[in-house]
Amino acid sequence: MDKFRNRAATAAAAAISILGASIAQAEPVRYEVEPHHTFVNFEVKHFNTSTVRARFDTVAGYVVLDRKSGTGQADISIDAGSISSGIPDFDKHLKSADFLNVAQWPKARFVGREFRYDGDKLKSMAGDLSLLGKTAPVTLTASNFNCYDSPVLKAHVCGGDFETTIQRSLWGMNWGIDIGVPDAVRLLVQIEAIQK
Repeated sequence: MDKFRNRAATAAAAAISILGASIAQAEPVRYEVEPHHTFVNFEVKHFNTSTVRARFDTVAGYVVLDRKSGTGQADISIDAGSISSGIPDFDKHLKSADFLNVAQWPKARFVGREFRYDGDKLKSMAGDLSLLGKTAPVTLTASNFNCYDSPVLKAHVCGGDFETTIQRSLWGMNWGIDIGVPDAVRLLVQIEAIQK
């Protein structure tokens, strides 16, 4: 009889633990951007030949996930001056008034407001991208998303790979379009964020 009671108590404790975890996961959870695994990359065709690539090395902000309600929010700040192509002269041109105009607009910002899930997997974030003093809608689509308990950080981490294609002229970045430099820019965002 005692064995039966002990087993029943153990099963009840396990059920309560699982229920508690489920309830905890149902609440909105805030994640702070982990800067060593978060970068915004861009790709653009060079006169329709090779693909030119560069990335922004400094990204900060947060993401809130609420899987139960299917909602979320994000506020991500990008240091425009952290652009890095590996070619100093090209970086200088990218930072100039022809493109990012870093002297006048040192930051870009993405604010996500509409989140779409497939089960507990985040599939897309729709929101607004502010760049060069202008704001336009952007939807980032996930090609990969996962959450895990990091053995290194001793914390819960979520992240993935997102992408979209924008028309840079929407933000007034028009240099070179008339001579064949494409308007379309592919953005690839890798992000990991730590639960706080």
